[in-house]
Amino acid sequence: MAELPVGRGPVHITLHMGPKLAKPVPAEVAEALLSAQITATAGERSGFQLAFDLTKNGLISRTLLPQGFFDPKTRLIVTVTVRGTPEVLFDGLVVRQEVGASNQPGHSTLTVTGEDLSLLMDLEERTDRYPNLPPSQRVLAILRRYSDYGIRPDVYTEKVSQPPHQDLRVHYQTSTDLQYINELARANGYTFYLEPGPNPGQSSARWGPEVRLGIRQHALNVNMDANSTVDQLTFAYDGTAREEPQARWQDPGTRQSTLLPQPPISPLRPPLGKRPTPALKRRTLSGTAKHQREQAEAELLARAAVSADVVSGSGSLDVNRHGYILQPRQLVGVRGSGRTYDGDYFVKSVTHILRQGSFQQNFTLSREGLEARSAYVRP
Repeated sequence: MAELPVGRGPVHITLHMGPKLAKPVPAEVAEALLSAQITATAGERSGFQLAFDLTKNGLISRTLLPQGFFDPKTRLIVTVTVRGTPEVLFDGLVVRQEVGASNQPGHSTLTVTGEDLSLLMDLEERTDRYPNLPPSQRVLAILRRYSDYGIRPDVYTEKVSQPPHQDLRVHYQTSTDLQYINELARANGYTFYLEPGPNPGQSSARWGPEVRLGIRQHALNVNMDANSTVDQLTFAYDGTAREEPQARWQDPGTRQSTLLPQPPISPLRPPLGKRPTPALKRRTLSGTAKHQREQAEAELLARAAVSADVVSGSGSLDVNRHGYILQPRQLVGVRGSGRTYDGDYFVKSVTHILRQGSFQQNFTLSREGLEARSAYVRP
């Protein structure tokens, strides 16, 4: 959907709500929607906030609100359509409602706040054991519990293979499903998030490396006169953010401890910048000596990769002016900001802000180095 130009056309929002199987909301509810704000960030749970006009004798205040139509754990799906092209922006659960009553007619509002479907995985602590299963197989076993919500696993094998040894250790889960999945992701330098769509009621659950390869989205142009699609972009280079982790491993047979070699981070962070940035900090990882060697190597790689993104950017755009919906957790090119900061970036987060006749996006970008790797950036 991101490849389809949206042009200059009207923006329509479609809402589906329900206890598990969400259905289109009554027309009066859709007409009462005042604004929607949806945030999607790499490595974090997505969230939304919707505001409705709470007319005194309207359907919402008279019937739906008292009957629990907007109560917590109600499923809510937001789809935006621009010039006939639908895009599912959010699929999640209501967690909070607020009513603002006013003496002035037309100023009373209902605001509902929610989080994506990964909230379901964070509601109950569980004790479970996974004998002879590597991390990715454990994640698959957990995600199968949520197929009723249309969640499809998108799970990748670890970059550092960690064959299980049941005779030495059986892996236990003593936390919520989401906490355990995130713990396994962090230990392998991976990220976990739900991507809504492509159709309402469907989501993919990605457990794997960030998407830093493949086709770039259409470039963000700044300082390019009539070709500019972004009003302003701000960049920063934080020299203290990158770390060089150190890890030791102890051979259980000889009791001899060795310092593990520094791994290349390119399997998790393919370089986006031409000029690498140095690590100014050195940190020693704790607890790796007693792990299996493969597990200690995976943690060392993960820590080195996660701290690598020292270059960041932020800005905002009008979707109609840009011509495309900027997608989070994918790659995008930047043009017009100068030799140091032009080039490809990972889209770390996007906040969609929709009001009547307006579709704005605030975004943040990141990468590990300076200068574009190629003289050509996809327009």
